[in-house]
Amino acid sequence: MSKLKGKVAVVTGASKGIGAGIARALAAEGAAVAVNYASSRAGADKVVADIEKAGGKAVAIQGDMSKIDDVTRLFAETKQALGTPNVLVNNAGVYQFDALENVKPDEFHRQFNTNVLGPILAAKEAAVYFGEDGGSIINVSSVVSTRAFPQSVVYSATKGALDSVTRVLAAELGSKNIRVNTLAPGMIETEGTHAAGVIGSDFEAQAKASTPLGRIGQPDDIAKIAIFLASDESGWVTGERIEGAGGYP
Repeated sequence: MSKLKGKVAVVTGASKGIGAGIARALAAEGAAVAVNYASSRAGADKVVADIEKAGGKAVAIQGDMSKIDDVTRLFAETKQALGTPNVLVNNAGVYQFDALENVKPDEFHRQFNTNVLGPILAAKEAAVYFGEDGGSIINVSSVVSTRAFPQSVVYSATKGALDSVTRVLAAELGSKNIRVNTLAPGMIETEGTHAAGVIGSDFEAQAKASTPLGRIGQPDDIAKIAIFLASDESGWVTGERIEGAGGYP
């Protein structure tokens, strides 16, 4: 596999879940991958070990994407270890679901700082590093940005904002041959959905029943779309929002 041969990718929040799946998939297609993590060094090291065992090249780099100094260091260390990056996957994100009466300003800022400010800061840094050939920025959003799920007002707002970030940056960075697209997963089975009690719940059963393909997704389902958006095969695609949700309405 060599769709991404010669590419250097930064994947934020890649120590587990969707991010880990994307990091492994990009590496399997030939990209060298910076596996970013905020706190789970063990998880990031495992992803790197998996990539190296399969013959790929990767490095784990710590960084809180809501902090400009960490973002700057992430890209500098990526270049030093792997070469100049030309793919950015903005996957790092946090969430908490609360009824409106329980929403707190601190939680609002925590989610917006990571889910919206973080991708903006990372895209800003990526635009400095991407060369004359440009590159690809993939913003991992969610189906919640266009659906009305009760008790998700803050999280849904962050993902709606991220969709807007994609559209604006696609227009702004196009002259630099930098493509910016949104990848919006539906329900995916990850460590997070297990920990939240979603897997095995009535909510999962309802999601399956409402999904034409009859199941919830796996990280690999999303990773395959990320490969396309990171590769030259999507060279005429920018400013778009692609859902990976099995047809979930």
